Amino acid sequence: MKRIAIAAALAAAFASAQAQTAAPAAPDSAAARLQANTAATLDKEQLGRRLESVKLLLETSSAARQIEASGDQRALATRDKARGLYRNAADAYAAGDLAKTSRLLAETSVLMFEAVRYAAPDEVVAKKLEADFTARNESVKALLAAYKRVASEKGSAKGVSETVSSIEKSIAEADKLAAAKKYAEGRAELDRAYLVAKAGISSLRSGDTLVRSLNFASKEEEFHYEIDRNETHKMLIKVLVDEKRATNPQLDQQVQNFLNKAGELRAAADAAAARKDFAQAVKLLEESTAELVRAIRNAGVYIPG
Repeated sequence: MKRIAIAAALAAAFASAQAQTAAPAAPDSAAARLQANTAATLDKEQLGRRLESVKLLLETSSAARQIEASGDQRALATRDKARGLYRNAADAYAAGDLAKTSRLLAETSVLMFEAVRYAAPDEVVAKKLEADFTARNESVKALLAAYKRVASEKGSAKGVSETVSSIEKSIAEADKLAAAKKYAEGRAELDRAYLVAKAGISSLRSGDTLVRSLNFASKEEEFHYEIDRNETHKMLIKVLVDEKRATNPQLDQQVQNFLNKAGELRAAADAAAARKDFAQAVKLLEESTAELVRAIRNAGVYIPG
């Protein structure tokens, strides 16, 4: 919570500094000139308050204390740079250059963001990685349970056991990595499992015309559902196939052929949707996704589809 509060304070400082603007050009009428002078005074007063606020941020805020307590040389050096910018901002303010003052205050806040990131204790980062891993693990297990439930409702469906086995294997591997404190690597494994489970559920539901007709209020709604399916399979290409392609030129060419076809079909689907022909767009999207499934299977990875 402390880190969140610090980030929020810094964000507010940055946004407020960015919002300041230079005084407008002198208008023609006396009344307009008076109004402009009043606005300029307000701007200068606001910037004066911002100078005080940013000074507190640099010297006495919880962010400043965290930087000092960390002893991290990068954090300390970055704050020193921020102090230099702040001094320049104060000089610009004294010279009446409000635009320059505003810009330098914004840059000062950005540098303080960087300094706080450098000062983040390793244990804080580790705890966040662990929390992210745990949340993703729970999501994957929930999605796996949903996949099993949908498969059971539909009766025997091709590839269910293979998909379940693949997901459970990824979960087991992720748990093993987490036990070794390798939470980032474990999270990557869970991301793969999540995408496979998501693709599996969409495949089961898409195979049933009756279910689809009941689930979608319109072809446009179905189109957006198919867009999500298509994007999911494109992500699967990245996490399941790209590494294999990098070391196998022949496989890379084969996969690229499927991807080219999928891309053409997707573009045609988008064009159909632009014409409001959502029925045709859905059909083309299904064909595009089928090409992506073929690309993945051609790489030796079984997924439902």
